[in-house]
Amino acid sequence: MDERKYLQRFGERVGYTEREMEEIPDGDPRLRQIAKLTRAAARYSIQGEVVSARHCNSGYKTGDRFILDVDGNFVTKLCPSRLCVYLMAQMQIPVALINERLSEGLDPNRIHFMKFVRCPDAGVECAGYGEVMVEVSVVPRVKPKA
Repeated sequence: MDERKYLQRFGERVGYTEREMEEIPDGDPRLRQIAKLTRAAARYSIQGEVVSARHCNSGYKTGDRFILDVDGNFVTKLCPSRLCVYLMAQMQIPVALINERLSEGLDPNRIHFMKFVRCPDAGVECAGYGEVMVEVSVVPRVKPKA
């Protein structure tokens, strides 16, 4: 399927007008990203796994997992019931890096910058409350349970 067909499907899903789709010219990196992420979506999920947690107000424990689709949307059925905005916000850069690697046909797990992210709370010793660290990676797609 050529990139414009992927754009057509994407545009229909998000509500682009024909005029808006025409504003994305051939050769635009967005076309490549839409096409590659569409193909990757069937195979991969993004996972944030808690590798350390101490005094977390949301109750996160080591081993908890947050599952996102490759577009960066949380699959809430596969996440803890509470999503902390402070921790979730830290995942934006690694998810963007993973997206970029997928769109370039590179191994998405070979990121090194911000592969691990921390809640901005520095812990009770530093005038905070708790602390959590998450490792972000790409895993084979998990289908939500019905």
